[in-house]
Amino acid sequence: MYEFLEETVLDNMTVPAKTVAPETTAGDLLRLFGTGSVDAYPVESDGRLIGIVSKGDALKAFALKQDHILPHYDEAMGTTVEELMSRHVMTVDPETKLQRVLHLMEKYHFKSLPVIDAGCRLRGMIAREDVIRALARGNRRQASAQMLPLPAPQVSYYAIA
Repeated sequence: MYEFLEETVLDNMTVPAKTVAPETTAGDLLRLFGTGSVDAYPVESDGRLIGIVSKGDALKAFALKQDHILPHYDEAMGTTVEELMSRHVMTVDPETKLQRVLHLMEKYHFKSLPVIDAGCRLRGMIAREDVIRALARGNRRQASAQMLPLPAPQVSYYAIA
């Protein structure tokens, strides 16, 4: 399992990351979430990460407001990702150790994190499933190593007179 401590985001991230544009509507976003297993989409503009939008963010558009008796469903469907997205995004770089990613996910309850380079360009996404796969690989290696046959002990015979 010690191999996991050396694992980096670069070797485990999902590439390319599925992204959305800021002008994407809530209706289109819901269709994307409904057809895939993605929990959050990075939001890109001009090739740069500008935010992230999660399933929870998408649902906020449809929440009942205090001053409304009924939700304005059609209006909510036209809400843009730019209005829904979180602009403060925690990111990691490709050289980040998976142990650090695991810590961030556990501490802040993230399901995935965008991976960016020094120019704030999106390189990929690292998700819980990626971390789980890396841990499972390490566990399989450890199990295989434990099942290797031990070498036969060397025995020496001495004549005693």
